[in-house]
Amino acid sequence: MRFISGSLRHVGSLVALAIGDALGAPFEGSPQPEAWVAEMRSGGRHFRKKGKVTDDTLQAIAVAESLADYRGFDPDDLVMRLIAGYRLRPAWFGPTSSAFFDLVESGTLPHQAALLVHKRRGSSRSNGSVMRGFPLGIFYSAPEVYDVSLTCSRLTHFDPVGGHCSAFLNVMVSDLCRGISRPAAFRHARSLCTDPEVRTVLGNYRQYTIVPGLDAVECSHAALSCFMESRSLEHALLLAINLGGDTDTVGACTGALAGAYWGVDAIPVRWSREVEGYDGLVELAERVWEKRADRAGGHLND
Repeated sequence: MRFISGSLRHVGSLVALAIGDALGAPFEGSPQPEAWVAEMRSGGRHFRKKGKVTDDTLQAIAVAESLADYRGFDPDDLVMRLIAGYRLRPAWFGPTSSAFFDLVESGTLPHQAALLVHKRRGSSRSNGSVMRGFPLGIFYSAPEVYDVSLTCSRLTHFDPVGGHCSAFLNVMVSDLCRGISRPAAFRHARSLCTDPEVRTVLGNYRQYTIVPGLDAVECSHAALSCFMESRSLEHALLLAINLGGDTDTVGACTGALAGAYWGVDAIPVRWSREVEGYDGLVELAERVWEKRADRAGGHLND
């Protein structure tokens, strides 16, 4: 295990995303647990070992690697990386993403595939595009990341609601990684949000009941609520995974926010030691952060 010091919020965001994913994975699709869960466990519908991540982390890694290798968002490269991950673990992926990847592999152009999936399923506002987008917040500053997040979401999820959920949370991660306070990051995201439903629900999160579902708005609202109402990174993640429902994705989204705010040094060592691929996640987050500086010629104020 690689030991690092300092707050390193960008590292905290990616590592805590994976930890939230791994914590929640054994309980994915389960009702709210009767006893408070506070440690990583094995089990679940995919019989995962303790500390193992799901497609949430695999897809976030794909986004991060693409950003680092191309010094920015490259949609064609990202789609290929996502498909490569899908080939490895197809059972892990949600129905919207799976249907999209199957169509693209059969020869359908990506933009046509996203629309076809949307029409065939009657919706595409699931949370699959929300969970993967957080490295965009590490790489891009807040004003820029909103539009990039919409484009990234639209690759696989035609419904714009998921994109606006992703953009809202990614703006917060971007600001938090750059040292902005939690209230200020929230207000900034709310001010930039242009979707009425997302702005209403996320912008007034205390007024809505938490439902940890597959819907992009429900999932994003649950993660945002856990993060905003918590007193520590550990508390935020435990609130998320003890909701039941889509625990791995709500945990991952909560972790991305909490890690960007409290930093990697706030992550309990017992979780850092147990999560799959810790050293690689640290190195990847550092590479994304460094490439962000290279893209700007090494002169950054954010």
